[in-house]
Amino acid sequence: MGRPYDILTFDCYGTLIDWESGLARWFEEAAAADGVAVAPSAAVAAYSEIEPDVEAKAYRSYREVLAATALRVGKRLNWPLAPERARSLGESLPSWRPFPDTNPGLERLAAAGYRLGILSNVDDDLLFGTLSHLTVRFDLFVTAQQVHSYKPALPHFEKARERIGKDRWLHVAQSQFHDIVPACGLGIPVAWINRKGQAAHPTSIPDMEVKTIGGLADRLDRLTSY
Repeated sequence: MGRPYDILTFDCYGTLIDWESGLARWFEEAAAADGVAVAPSAAVAAYSEIEPDVEAKAYRSYREVLAATALRVGKRLNWPLAPERARSLGESLPSWRPFPDTNPGLERLAAAGYRLGILSNVDDDLLFGTLSHLTVRFDLFVTAQQVHSYKPALPHFEKARERIGKDRWLHVAQSQFHDIVPACGLGIPVAWINRKGQAAHPTSIPDMEVKTIGGLADRLDRLTSY
């Protein structure tokens, strides 16, 4: 039996890149520079709650989304964060590092012959800065900048389908809200990278669930050899 898919697309931040650690580090350093005590975990939790609301409004660049969200986090945590410091969050993003399993897993998938792509809620230049940390070649990129929309809205997936054509496609992601639910709604096969052992969405059930990118490579190897 051959490979079950032709192309695998990935959400980037939170799936390939350790998004929470990158955010936590920025909030910790920015608060310390302002002489404010902020728990990084509280800042990340607030950011995760606020960002979807910012993204759901009229489209703006992801740099602007990051800054606007950071300002609202600061207000919630009683931290008078200056706009110029909030804008530095976007500049930090390309320094955020992959999860330890990301590059070994991607290398296995590339060696197995899968084409790889990324569907991400960022600006093009921020994503291309991140690519310096990834050790494989990607054939497809769909960004928020390209479609003027943020997942879980559908344009990322619709644009990817347009570019992929009839090739067999599996989308891979960690976020149920941003990726798993909309992909399932469109009938796109999806693999959930469930690093935290979360409960599955009650109605949007992924085609496969694994903990790491290496686990995904293992699962696809078994399907190939079945």
